[in-house]
Amino acid sequence: MFILSKLMSAITQPMFWLAVWWSVALGLLSGSARWRRGAVRMLWGGLAVLGLLGFEALPHALLRPLENRYPVPPPEVVGRHVGVIVLGGATEHPGIYLAHGQVPLGQAAERMSVPVGLMRQHAQLQLVFSGGEGRLLVTGVSEAELAKAFYEQQGVDMRRVILESGSRTTRENALQVAALLGKRCQEPWLLVTSAWHMPRSVPEFEAVGCEVTPYPVDFRTGDATPWTEYSLARSLLLWQTVLHEWLGLGVYRVTR
Repeated sequence: MFILSKLMSAITQPMFWLAVWWSVALGLLSGSARWRRGAVRMLWGGLAVLGLLGFEALPHALLRPLENRYPVPPPEVVGRHVGVIVLGGATEHPGIYLAHGQVPLGQAAERMSVPVGLMRQHAQLQLVFSGGEGRLLVTGVSEAELAKAFYEQQGVDMRRVILESGSRTTRENALQVAALLGKRCQEPWLLVTSAWHMPRSVPEFEAVGCEVTPYPVDFRTGDATPWTEYSLARSLLLWQTVLHEWLGLGVYRVTR
């Protein structure tokens, strides 16, 4: 499953397929006049697709149903839980931390920051962080180690924190946390991860017998996106997230 998830990360990048498309077109340029005309059309067509990919309304329309599946629970509901299960995926390359001593947070920074606020507001909450090394080329530093440094820097009482450093995929997150907590996983826990990642995460934790209430964070969409919102760099990242998550949902349902 880990290797499959890494493969999905590659094939869900729009630029990967555009590169394949353009490579085929360039190969056809050495053929007959008919093939060359087709190759030129392919090159221009790929360029047009690249331009269209910059409209953020398109990936937002596919991302919004995932993000809106679970609402954020109100404060009175949060207070009925024993703790927070936080899934990794918010930190950047560990080399930055090793070089500068600061934990680098990425786009999903709310996965790390929101639980800190919840723990300050609700003194009974424990925190379970789940995240190993999700890279093919390991660095020797797990996400759990970065999380430990981050929570210490934020002044969190580490006696309330449990770290799980062996998981590399969402499915492994659920399996490892269930094994770590044992029967305690049947108590009410908040599950914190990105809103678009929640539809894949909740079934995995329910499948291993954990009682979780979704607490989505790291929203990427609002109620609507005007067509004037255009950014090729930002939109390509959104497309990768959308394609990876929808494909991941399909794979997890088939293999469950």
